[in-house]
Amino acid sequence: MYRALLMLVICCGAGMSAQQPANSSKQGPLPAKHVAQAKTHQEFNDYNAAYAVTGGAAVEKAADEFAAKYPASELKAYLYAKAMHDYQNENNPAKMLSVGEKVLQLDPDNSIALVLTATVLADSLSDADADKQAKIAQARKNATHALDTVDSGFVPPANATPEQVTAYKSTLQSMAHSALGIIDLKTGDDAAAENELKLSTNLNQSQPDPYLWYHLALAQDHQKKYPEALVSINRALQIIGTNNDLEELARGEQKRLETLTSGSAPK
Repeated sequence: MYRALLMLVICCGAGMSAQQPANSSKQGPLPAKHVAQAKTHQEFNDYNAAYAVTGGAAVEKAADEFAAKYPASELKAYLYAKAMHDYQNENNPAKMLSVGEKVLQLDPDNSIALVLTATVLADSLSDADADKQAKIAQARKNATHALDTVDSGFVPPANATPEQVTAYKSTLQSMAHSALGIIDLKTGDDAAAENELKLSTNLNQSQPDPYLWYHLALAQDHQKKYPEALVSINRALQIIGTNNDLEELARGEQKRLETLTSGSAPK
């Protein structure tokens, strides 16, 4: 489900530039929200050099080296966030999770890290997990905290318009509700899953996600809400694009629901 945050991550990543050390004699009123700042010009230069690195593993290594050299730096979280974003672009959920946890150790209210880690945990949840209950608890905690703190914890790019900020926050909220809905679906609470996934789709109307509509159809199907489920699966297929694996699953679900809604027994 982290796919829907791709554009958000790209846009926000552009805003993660460091500020140079402040000149105390020229400081004006303090901003409403503290902005991370380099303490020395050398730290500023080393941060920018590390931030210029590309590729998840390379950025993570650069972040580790920067953190070792500047253990008290406020900028460490930005570098680990960039590594998390690069791992996202590389479709490496395991590393997204591990680096996202590093971000949250440094910045517990980081909205994107909270949502991405919750999403990875929810998507990867399996009955075979030895730590299934711990994963469920952590995913719920992160998603809920993201919803509780999105207004205070999300820092948009400096040049973002009010409309863009609203869209960023809606996307984050959509992904948080999606993670909660997937967990509910996988743990058998279909009514709660339907509610969370409806909230998620309502918040994500400008770039609708077929995965959300597919899982919403499953939650409704499990409750024998077959007509509603058919509407949801048809919506998923309308926006599915070129995702062949998901389309195959959705076509199978559509066929089942069409049979059920016609009054015939499913095959």
